[in-house]
Formats: sequence, structure tokens, C-alpha cells
Amino acid sequence: MRDLSIKKLYYSISEVSKITDIEQYVLRYWETEFEQLNPQKNRAGNRIYTNKDIRLILYIKELLREKKYTIEGAKKILEDYEQNKKPIVEIKEKKSEPEQETSNGQEDKGTLLKEDLKEIKSVLKLLLTKL
Repeated sequence: MRDLSIKKLYYSISEVSKITDIEQYVLRYWETEFEQLNPQKNRAGNRIYTNKDIRLILYIKELLREKKYTIEGAKKILEDYEQNKKPIVEIKEKKSEPEQETSNGQEDKGTLLKEDLKEIKSVLKLLLTKL
């Protein structure tokens, strides 16, 4: 089995299927239902997924399979977050506290680093369960 802990820029649909534990035909169907899920295609016409696409797929999977939303309900949630310009990472964290700001109005770098580390930790846990 391939070592999936190595981050790549692009993944094939078969790799994404293994990482997310979702069948390839389901991934193709979700592309037709969720406009936010739109992987690029290479010259040969094969889908190439980014890490952002994989995070979105995992969030859609959580909404549909764990939280039992309908496709229409999941679409509505994604559209609401898209209008608020929140990335999927923030959606998953569901922060209720206001973001810390420094005196010059920028977000605290320590807070951003912690969020990045939490995201990396969750991805590593997921990959560990796949091994």
C-alpha cells in the first residue's frame, strides 16, 4: 500500500477514493450536486484533486453520512458558509469565540498556527485510520 502521509499537490480520483473511503462513482455524483466540488482535469481529462478538494469531500461526507443531512440540506449549509467566505477548516472547527486581533488589526499569528496544527492533526488521524 502507498504511504498516504506524504502530502502531494494533486491526487487522482482513485487516491481520493482510498483516502476518504468514498467510492469513485459517489465522488463523480457529488461533483454534479455540489458546485463547490469542482476538481480540475489534466490534459488527458482525468480529475486531479487538491488538498482543499479533499477537505471539502470529507466535510460533505460528514454532513451526509454522520449528521444525516439530505443533499439539499448539505448544499444549503455549504452555500451559507460560502456566502460568509469561511473556509472548510473554520466550518469543521465551529469556532464560537471571536478571533483574536493584534493592535494593528491582523489576526494573531499564534491563533492561525494553532488552527493549522489542528488541521494537520486531524488529517494525520484520518490517514492513520486508513493504514
